Amino acid sequence: MNDNSRLGPATGIGSLPGTDAREAAKTSTGTFEDFPFLPELPARGPGADMIGRTAGMLVELYARVEPSGWRLGDRPGRDTKRARAWLGEDLDALEEFTQGHEGPLKVQAVGPWTLAAALELRNGEAVLSDAGASRDLAASLAEGLRLHLAEVRRRVPGARVVLQLDEPSLTAVLRGQVRSASGYRTHRAVDRQVVEAALRDVAGMQGGDPVVVHSCAPDVPFALLRRAGVTGVSFDFSLLTERDDDAIGEAVEGGTRLFAGVVPGTDTALSDPAGSVMGVRTLWRRLGLRPGLLAEAVTVTPTCGLAGASPDYARRALAHCVRAARSLADNPE
Repeated sequence: MNDNSRLGPATGIGSLPGTDAREAAKTSTGTFEDFPFLPELPARGPGADMIGRTAGMLVELYARVEPSGWRLGDRPGRDTKRARAWLGEDLDALEEFTQGHEGPLKVQAVGPWTLAAALELRNGEAVLSDAGASRDLAASLAEGLRLHLAEVRRRVPGARVVLQLDEPSLTAVLRGQVRSASGYRTHRAVDRQVVEAALRDVAGMQGGDPVVVHSCAPDVPFALLRRAGVTGVSFDFSLLTERDDDAIGEAVEGGTRLFAGVVPGTDTALSDPAGSVMGVRTLWRRLGLRPGLLAEAVTVTPTCGLAGASPDYARRALAHCVRAARSLADNPE
């Protein structure tokens, strides 16, 4: 999984405000001509949220909405059908606006561990509570994603499809911080090698095309993700501490691409584009990395999804990512 320098200089994370699939696809493809992404519109309701959308991709596993969240059931119900219908609508819109596109195109799905922490078994506990169920879920997800990515490639034949696995709960899974259904206790920490193996298996069905893992939580496990064979790690840059320096330096030197979330995900006044990436330049100097490597190793993104932003701010934030990436390429020092 090398040659990640051909990924674009800037892209979005996934979610956008609003409910209009065509408008969202037009914004994504119009802003990021080099590296568009398939937008997600959770404001449409259950099935358009990240958990429901990914649950709709599972093979031979089905989920429905309960008052407590998404729960596995025996057969596809209306919630699964709705999730699949919205995904189809989003793919139709993407296909319309990517005619002739050649180059990277990013699609997102929830990764196996955040999914296991969020989906419930029939008894109401998280799938995470059962090692066998967690394995079955990861296998179902891998197969579902294989089919989904094949469909994206069929619709946008010139694309080099990049898969982003959203794993905001990954650190909590590793630390035993995911709460039980009662809320009074937490599920035990999952062994790091088990976590790594599942991520490697799910990423492996990309057949060598790029896989990025995204988490906007603190303490992203860079070294574990590198060992799992991912191409890139997407994170909220503002949450980094100097404790992360060694892992990030090793990742960059090992060829891992950094998707640096530097543009706030909710409405705020935006600084000048060069100011947005000043922290990235500072990190580079601190690590003693070659400035010329910056544009090859970094993709600029918002800190997290933009579903909670106003439509106007979301458009400005995405355009700001493009300008910030240009500033980084023009003035790496």
